[in-house]
Amino acid sequence: MHPPWILLRGLTREAAHWGDFVSAFENALLGARVVAPDLPGNGLLHRAVSPATVRGMVEACRAQLAAHGLRPPFRVLAMSLGAMVATEWARVAPGELAGCVLINTSLRPFSPFYQRLRPASYLPVLRCVLPGASPEAIEQTVLRMTSNCAAAQASVVQDWVAVRGQRPVSAPNALRQLLAAARYRAPVAAPLPAVSGVSRILLLASQNDRLVSSQCSQAIAQAWGVPLRLHPFAGHDLPLDDAPWVIRQVRSWAEGVAA
Repeated sequence: MHPPWILLRGLTREAAHWGDFVSAFENALLGARVVAPDLPGNGLLHRAVSPATVRGMVEACRAQLAAHGLRPPFRVLAMSLGAMVATEWARVAPGELAGCVLINTSLRPFSPFYQRLRPASYLPVLRCVLPGASPEAIEQTVLRMTSNCAAAQASVVQDWVAVRGQRPVSAPNALRQLLAAARYRAPVAAPLPAVSGVSRILLLASQNDRLVSSQCSQAIAQAWGVPLRLHPFAGHDLPLDDAPWVIRQVRSWAEGVAA
């Protein structure tokens, strides 16, 4: 039986923000068990205090999975801040992870701050995490920042507004997550070694990501010696803009790792 897939989202986002991607992923990877836990401060855990470190998020995730009777090894598909959590998890407990797919992430020490979060996004990000703006204004901003197909994806905004109304992320928690991401420093070598010459880490990045430069993923791939697949048009939320492409890349890579 294959290890379960653990799906982790990014800053202030929760399992519901995967949308239809989870069911599409399960259908494409026949027999795969997919679990999308929320990090503390988000989703079903929105009343909890967000850890101020990525390491704290890792420990919370591991404890949550154990409490639900899930045991390693796992495979992780994660994006943005979630990919930092996956990286740290692989560093502190490599035996628990069979493989990681990291989407549109950025890591110190491989990239400068202005690539890790593009300067044009500084004010919109702050407006989204600080109180004051309406839920619809925030989610419209998030869509514009993270999707290059915003017109085609416009219907998700009302879904996101509903999620925010039901499970709001507090400003202190949002700032703690932002601080954790900014302070995190990744290992200089790949945290999961290759097996029989096959990498257990796959990087996926959007060439036209307007939030985080794809140069960040390119720098990680070069430093770690792991494969990188670049998407030609999608935005930061690659699973939203082109879920079939993501699934094809993951399925092809996973078959190679399992061989």
